[in-house]
Amino acid sequence: MRKYGRTLQSFFRACLVEEFEYRANFAANVLHTLFGLAMAVLTVQLYFYRTQQIGGWSFDEVLALLGVFTAVHGFIDFFLQPNMSRLVDHIRKGTLDYVLTKPIDSQFYVSFRHLVFWRLADVLLGFGMVAFALLRIGYTPGWRELLMFAAVFVAALAVVYSLWIAMMTVSFWAVKVDNLSFLFTTSFETARFPVSVYPGALRFILTYVFPVAFITTFPAAAIVGRIGWTEVIVSGLVALIALALSRMFWRYAVAHYTSASS
Repeated sequence: MRKYGRTLQSFFRACLVEEFEYRANFAANVLHTLFGLAMAVLTVQLYFYRTQQIGGWSFDEVLALLGVFTAVHGFIDFFLQPNMSRLVDHIRKGTLDYVLTKPIDSQFYVSFRHLVFWRLADVLLGFGMVAFALLRIGYTPGWRELLMFAAVFVAALAVVYSLWIAMMTVSFWAVKVDNLSFLFTTSFETARFPVSVYPGALRFILTYVFPVAFITTFPAAAIVGRIGWTEVIVSGLVALIALALSRMFWRYAVAHYTSASS
């Protein structure tokens, strides 16, 4: 574990130095995220123009969920997007050979080697939106709600990571995975709203097939006090199962990998 901690520190330092060369990206990203949040809030306001609730959620509760969505999206752009896109190039060009020969776990390396720090602005803005929503609600979460939120949010990140790494692992056999990436991005947009707004069959899919409910709905419900420890435990179990399955799939793919350079 100490070796991986030192390696992660090295990744952080190298990527941070690289990011300082493009400081204008930080300001541009903040403006882009603010504009996206403003458009999303306007869209939500349109839904609430003639109703007080959608799917049993109030306007301010949906704002909290929108903040969670923005924060999760920020983490995706922070480490998932830059690394997973490079994985496809590694496989296509045969440079994955160099990764596999390094004295470190290959999945760890391809998951955290490249970090885009200025995308963390999305995470801060997302949490800021959550705090703003709680202020409007007039609700102050206690330590219990904060602990549940932290646990469910970490589980949400684990689920997103597992889905993305599993999707990118398909590139070991089908190098052209652009359609899969587009499918994931499109499906992830459904996480902007609580899963309860969707009809029966679609709600089942977004809970148990593509688990949007565990990505944004449960974390938002935790911070506004809508769920208990049972849902937190279920979220943790779903995350552990997703991580285990994605790990098994990765190891299977690496075991059957044939270098493109050979």
